[in-house]
Amino acid sequence: MLKEFIIVSRGGQGGVTASRILASAAVLEGKWAQAIPEFGAERRGAIVRSYLRVSTEPIRRRSAVREPQGVAVFSFRILELSDVNKLAPPPIPLLINSEKGPYMPGRQLFYVDATGIALKLGLIVAGWPLVNTAMASAMARVFDIASLDSVKRAMADYFRGKTLEANVRAAEVAWESVRGVT
Repeated sequence: MLKEFIIVSRGGQGGVTASRILASAAVLEGKWAQAIPEFGAERRGAIVRSYLRVSTEPIRRRSAVREPQGVAVFSFRILELSDVNKLAPPPIPLLINSEKGPYMPGRQLFYVDATGIALKLGLIVAGWPLVNTAMASAMARVFDIASLDSVKRAMADYFRGKTLEANVRAAEVAWESVRGVT
């Protein structure tokens, strides 16, 4: 069964890395996966979309995701509500990086304070909190992409030493603190 997801982030937040970590985690569990970045202007702060596909069978598609089973927004302030509803019209589940979930009637909404987690753990580069590992972990849980153990194992391909330890901790905290709004 093929599942497709969209990640919307700003350049510098780690959306592309998050999609790669999730694809690696899925592969560790014997699934097939693709992580596909889509860049506009390649600069810090620009909107970046990443697509993730996970399947129990080989994936033949190579296009942008048009009908996702879930959307993750790494910085909720980058989109207007109408944009969110275009990307992920209800009933598509939405995961956002937010201290608390906004009121969005008729929507399956999940949230995690990935920015707060990154700041608390010192995951900051050039003044930007890196929310990628916290959001990847939350996505893995909310959208049933992979286990926390697989996400943490996949991170070892992207981080080393103290950076790996901090990112693993961010994933653990996010996994436990992701919440849903009904």
